[in-house]
Amino acid sequence: FEQLEGVRNEVQIPILLMGYVNTVMQYGIENFCRKAAEVGVDGVILPDLPMDEYNEFYKQVFENNNLSNVFLVTPNTSDKRLKLIDESTQGFIYVVSTDSTTGNNKGLSGAEDYFKRIKNSNLKNPYLIGFNIKDRETFCLASKYAHGAIIGSAFIKAIKDSKNLKEDIYKFVEGIKKD
Repeated sequence: FEQLEGVRNEVQIPILLMGYVNTVMQYGIENFCRKAAEVGVDGVILPDLPMDEYNEFYKQVFENNNLSNVFLVTPNTSDKRLKLIDESTQGFIYVVSTDSTTGNNKGLSGAEDYFKRIKNSNLKNPYLIGFNIKDRETFCLASKYAHGAIIGSAFIKAIKDSKNLKEDIYKFVEGIKKD
């Protein structure tokens, strides 16, 4: 939270924190949500927070602090569960592109049928595709089927040893955007 103090003076885009629910629970759910709201966080991604637990015990705390809890769906998520997630979401749904881990070299081959299934589900919430989105090609493919795409590991790798962060970020983003 110290790193985020004053960030809203310079950043207007939504800010989300991603981590594990155990860390949040050790901090205290109410304390965490209150502090996150104080520093300008808009939402969290806690992949190991069960949806039923969230709805029963924590949803009101998140809502009282204007924090969205972003749920993840995978290729193995049933249509019934997808609808339940859509009903429990106040922000966006994170569509995990494959049944692999983030940052691997698997790519998106074979994912289009899954992306089409999500697109045809008539979800009320926007959804973004993430995991294995690493370049213009994968970004464009994901964006074709969703409201956008999330680039995580590839971005971190691109700036990991940066000597000129501003320039390297610009180059990375331009590489995604270029026609």
